[in-house]
Amino acid sequence: MQLYNSLTRKLEKFTPQIAGEVSLYTCGPTVYDYPHIGNYSAYVRWDTLDRVLKEGGLAVDWVMNITDVGHLTGDVDEGEDKLEKGAKREGKSAWDVAKFYMDDFMLGLQALNISTPTHVVRATDHIAEQIELIKRLEEKGFTYVIDDGVYFDTYRFRNYGALAQLDLKNLQHGARVEVNPQKRGATDFALWKFSPKTAQRDMEWDSPWGKGFPGWHIECSAMAMKYLGDTLDIHTGGIDHLPIHHINEIAQSEAATGKKFVNYWLHANHIMVEGTKISKSLGNGILLHNLAEAGYDALDVRMQLLQSHYRTQSNFTMGGLAAARQRRQALQAFADLRFQTADGGEIDDLSFHETKRVMLEELNRDLHTPEALAALSDLASKAEADLVARESREAFGDFVAFIDRVLGLKLGESSDITEDQKRLIADRQAARSQKDFAASDNIRDQLSAQKIELRDTPVGTIWYRTF
Repeated sequence: MQLYNSLTRKLEKFTPQIAGEVSLYTCGPTVYDYPHIGNYSAYVRWDTLDRVLKEGGLAVDWVMNITDVGHLTGDVDEGEDKLEKGAKREGKSAWDVAKFYMDDFMLGLQALNISTPTHVVRATDHIAEQIELIKRLEEKGFTYVIDDGVYFDTYRFRNYGALAQLDLKNLQHGARVEVNPQKRGATDFALWKFSPKTAQRDMEWDSPWGKGFPGWHIECSAMAMKYLGDTLDIHTGGIDHLPIHHINEIAQSEAATGKKFVNYWLHANHIMVEGTKISKSLGNGILLHNLAEAGYDALDVRMQLLQSHYRTQSNFTMGGLAAARQRRQALQAFADLRFQTADGGEIDDLSFHETKRVMLEELNRDLHTPEALAALSDLASKAEADLVARESREAFGDFVAFIDRVLGLKLGESSDITEDQKRLIADRQAARSQKDFAASDNIRDQLSAQKIELRDTPVGTIWYRTF
């Protein structure tokens, strides 16, 4: 398998540290509001990564965090904690806000058929680990304390910013983050923030430095290393994490352990909506339940996302979603042919074997899902015209199971039609042979009401399910 490593800016052969095993960490959501399709897009990408690794026979230990404290509104070290902001907005406690939106996020993962990671871990459940990591950094001389918290001294860490290729010599103070006159350097970041003296926070803890809460960056390092060890095989996240969050993770982790933190960094690009960047000010962060109200399934969203490569800036449109739904419908019709193999069908075991080979080749080439889907759609088109040989029915079933394992489209969950529906199709064929087209049309309408559509071919009538 080859993966594009953001650290080296090149495609590299993936070699895990331990043969047959993969440690994978994904930056999860900050649970202070409803996630939109732009948020979910990255998790569809990393679910595909997990699926392809497993298809290659690797055991994946996948950890995803839930940020339920410490992520400030500016994504740096100033401003209001997003959970506290959400609590004020809704008149609830920050704890209640975190639980509600975490539960909603997990339901979205389920709807999109995103596999549940091995460990889904909350920052608030790992405060002790974060404090211990900060103490290790303090003992090694990487921290200092100012009025609002404990900070990491980035100029004491060699090669700080290498992942984002920052030019630290020319970085002007305040150009990257808001100016804090007590900070030693512009890139220094908070490890622990002190609670305000004039108010009590919903979420705050005692620490050796004073009552407060962890910084956003320290959470991921502490949880990643607790579950996966000092060095990870793969770390994934959105491209927006690259210039601040991920370089800070590297700095604090490697400063604490003296070891390389991550071997392969993968970053998913943004998606646009109707050609425009998603932003709260524009209100264009489409939610899954918005699309459900418009008649779309979450798997239609998954299909549209799979049609673009994870490193490209893709454009989500309602027209594109409608086309993705049609494509998913066509693939479902193809999968339903496994119940309708025919004598003389031209699609055989070799056809399935060759398509599977091409799909795996593309997926193992840095998760090129568009090309994998193209190979699948090409076979589906041929099967519609040439049908599948009866003796290849078992191979067909295995192939559909393979599609679901690597792409997660749930094509194999459909079942054969009922005996009553089969009798209706036979009655319609008899009516057609007697040129009783009124009876034939009536039967077609009955089946259509049951979401069964028909296609007449030289070897008989083919049925397929509709969504």
